Amino acid sequence: MERGKAALFLDRDGVINRERGMHTWRLDEFEVLPGVPGAVRAANAAGLVVVVITNQSGIGLGLYGHADVERVHAYLHRQLAKEGAHLDAVYYCPHHPEQGRCLCRKPGNLLFQRAIARFGIDAARSLMVGDRQRDVEAANAAGVRGILVAPDAPLLPLLQQEQMI
Repeated sequence: MERGKAALFLDRDGVINRERGMHTWRLDEFEVLPGVPGAVRAANAAGLVVVVITNQSGIGLGLYGHADVERVHAYLHRQLAKEGAHLDAVYYCPHHPEQGRCLCRKPGNLLFQRAIARFGIDAARSLMVGDRQRDVEAANAAGVRGILVAPDAPLLPLLQQEQMI
C-alpha cells in the first residue's frame, strides 16, 4: 500500500509573518519573517506538501473581509515565489468564537482534515508549527504532530532539527 505524502503545516501570524499582537490584514502591516522563504523552499525541495492553517477571526468581527485576507495571501504567494518557494494551499477560518462554536477554528481540526483529504497527506508523517497551544491541539486532533514555538521564531533550524528537511 502506498503511503501518503508528508506535509508541513504552518500557522500564519507569528510563524510566517511577524506577530503584531493584533489582527493583520493590511499589506503594509504584513511582514514575512526572515528565513521563512528559505524554509518553505527547503520543504518544497524535500517533497513536503506545505499548507497554512490560520484563524482569521477579524472577518467574523467585521474588521476586514475575505477579500482583504485573499489580498494578503496573494502577496505572501508572490513574496515566496520571488525566493523560489511556494505554498500548496492556505486554509483559514473566518469565524470568531463569540459567534458560536465552529469546527474549522483551531483548536478544531476541520481545516487539517480538508488538506489531508485534498492532498492525500499521511498525517502521522507530518508536522504543524504554531505559536499557540490551539495550533498544537488542532494538529494533534488530526493525527499530525504539533510543535509549539515562540512567536517569530526562526523556522529553518526547527525543520532541520525535526528532520523534516
